[in-house]
Amino acid sequence: MNTTAKSILGTMPAISAASAAPSTSSKTLANLLLAAGVAALVVGVDQMIDSWAQSHVVAAWLALWAVAVLAIVVLRGLTRHLAQNLMTGLDAWSAHVARSRADERLWTMAQSDPRLMSDLQVAMDRASETKGPVRDLETLMNRRAARLVRDRMYYI
Repeated sequence: MNTTAKSILGTMPAISAASAAPSTSSKTLANLLLAAGVAALVVGVDQMIDSWAQSHVVAAWLALWAVAVLAIVVLRGLTRHLAQNLMTGLDAWSAHVARSRADERLWTMAQSDPRLMSDLQVAMDRASETKGPVRDLETLMNRRAARLVRDRMYYI
């Protein structure tokens, strides 16, 4: 699984959602999905046996209970797995949105503070260096210009 996340400053460690135990919210979501699935199946079976149920009320009642119990048994694992995947995806999306907002706030502050902007430039230059430190000024300026064009920061 990906243990790093891309940020304006380069690669930053990300919190692994898979390492966390299933939370209460995923259990609640699994229970809600299970209840919805069981209710849908019971209503569907009730619609199918409606004409037959007029003359066999007890048998129809037992059939609906059997469908409900079987639906609980069959859908329990599926809904739990679906809820965990959904919560993991939502947690990752929420972390990505929070990281993006933090990067935008930092970038907005850096545009009005020259010291912070120079620190960010140095950090981004270090993050983008792939072949080691630069010894001459021309190579440094070429890398910086390429990074500015790549990241579409023309206004700096």
